[in-house]
Amino acid sequence: MPKISAATVAEHRARQREALIEAAVDILVAEGATAVTPAAVGARAGLARSSVYQYFDSAAALLATIVEEAFPRANAALAEALAGADGPAARIDAYIATMIRLGAEGAHRPAAALMASDLHPACRERLMELHHEQAAPLRDAVRDLGVPDPGLTADLLGGLLHGALTAADRGAPADTVLARTLSLVHEGLAGAGPHRPHTGGTDNAAR
Repeated sequence: MPKISAATVAEHRARQREALIEAAVDILVAEGATAVTPAAVGARAGLARSSVYQYFDSAAALLATIVEEAFPRANAALAEALAGADGPAARIDAYIATMIRLGAEGAHRPAAALMASDLHPACRERLMELHHEQAAPLRDAVRDLGVPDPGLTADLLGGLLHGALTAADRGAPADTVLARTLSLVHEGLAGAGPHRPHTGGTDNAAR
């Protein structure tokens, strides 16, 4: 039996699989989806290509796994932040603040790299499904706010958030990006409907 670096074989395999996924994500972000191959991922993780095939039978399988794992961490952080938000305006603030904080940490990079890649149609369809699921809380909060054209409004807020994430990714201070983004959101929504957005500060939303 090969030497293992964990208390059990199952734990050893879980660690190796995680190392391969991390290596695949690193390659994806740095070089694009076409560079994610079993050989390249194995080399990055310090494993032989034959070992990679014990976990993933192809480059497509590696990319499909990255798609599935590109969202859970952010979604968990969003769920926690939204659970403590009182009312739709506060939920919008919490959503935006959490996404900008995660963006400053680089958490969105795998998903962004995947979006820019020429993926298999089924893989791209799944990626879009997960992206829409992640955006649903923002769309729901905008709808509950009672503004006209909530779908369009949510799309426009999504565009603003994308710009904020790009700025944070390029090194702009996250606090500055967050403050300016929320200011624009509040100004834009203030006259858009009967409910004035939350303006009680960003401390709670940014946590």
